[in-house]
Amino acid sequence: MLGRLSNSRDPRGDAAAAMREALAWFDPARPMVVLGHFDADGLSAAALLVRALEAHGRHAVPALVGKGEGPWDEAVRDRLAVLDPGGLIVADLGTRPEPVLPGCPTLVIDHHVPTGEPEDAITISGNGLDPEPTTALLAWWAAGALDADEGLLWLAAIGLIGDMAEKRGFPELADAEKRFGKTALKDAVSLLNAPRRTGAADAGPALRLLLSSDGPKEITKGTGEDALALHTAKAEVRTAMEAAKRAPPQIAGDVALIQLDSECQIHPLVAQQWRMRLKDKIVIAANRGYRAGWVHFAARSASGRNLIDFLAEHRPANADGRYGNGHAQATGGALRSADWNAFIAGLGLPQAQVPA
Repeated sequence: MLGRLSNSRDPRGDAAAAMREALAWFDPARPMVVLGHFDADGLSAAALLVRALEAHGRHAVPALVGKGEGPWDEAVRDRLAVLDPGGLIVADLGTRPEPVLPGCPTLVIDHHVPTGEPEDAITISGNGLDPEPTTALLAWWAAGALDADEGLLWLAAIGLIGDMAEKRGFPELADAEKRFGKTALKDAVSLLNAPRRTGAADAGPALRLLLSSDGPKEITKGTGEDALALHTAKAEVRTAMEAAKRAPPQIAGDVALIQLDSECQIHPLVAQQWRMRLKDKIVIAANRGYRAGWVHFAARSASGRNLIDFLAEHRPANADGRYGNGHAQATGGALRSADWNAFIAGLGLPQAQVPA
């Protein structure tokens, strides 16, 4: 069931109703697994759901995708199967027809453009809602079915800030900023996003802090091992970004390409920076060093062009589910080297091909 909220008169209430339906479907005798993306929005959504479920008397286990992984990968499915969940919540990882864990009751919570209706799943989709919520805010609405403690509101705010939804007028963010501090929330987001951008891409320290902290200042001012790991990660990413600043754009028609070779996930940051400098272009930051045998790329534009449609028009024959997902103005993907070469040559930039 595709539970899009865009036509709902009460999206908050409908999200809570979908959660109640999922809880009635899940097996309470077995653990619930919450699988999230490893950015600030996905991490905070997963932590919020786990904490709300545990407080409601349900045993919940968090899980994350890793570097270069998608929730439909066999390795992810195997990790989930070992946990023998009685229910699965998939947060901030996209919406596709295929089940993440076949045979397991599933709730999908997401705000990206869907690529199909999930089979045998309940879905809370905020895509198309105006203003569009982030996954963490959808999770907060869904947690209304669990009588979630108001003290967890800061986790929803982390997701809103992390996905740049600060100016969308959500009252939940205004309330969280008054209670927990606007600066503390923003600083926490910067730190929480850092580990997944490093070469190791280990977001474990960020998730553990979100699961145990009572507010953002415990993250920004913490002195424990996990808090210090966030600062170390941020320094690593800062160094990689300094090197990336020296990469010039290559222009072909309405496309501007910035080539990178870094183990760090800096390509979305680089694309976002160049987006406002080349406002009439589709900016693609491509990173050949992030994962061996692949080119990971981020596409951004200030022109208003629908980038998901653009990538669909230029989709190489062997592209998989890692290609062309996300938002109309913020998308990207990953292509094997040979497929990248076909893609970039088709855009008029054959000089940007990589060894296949």
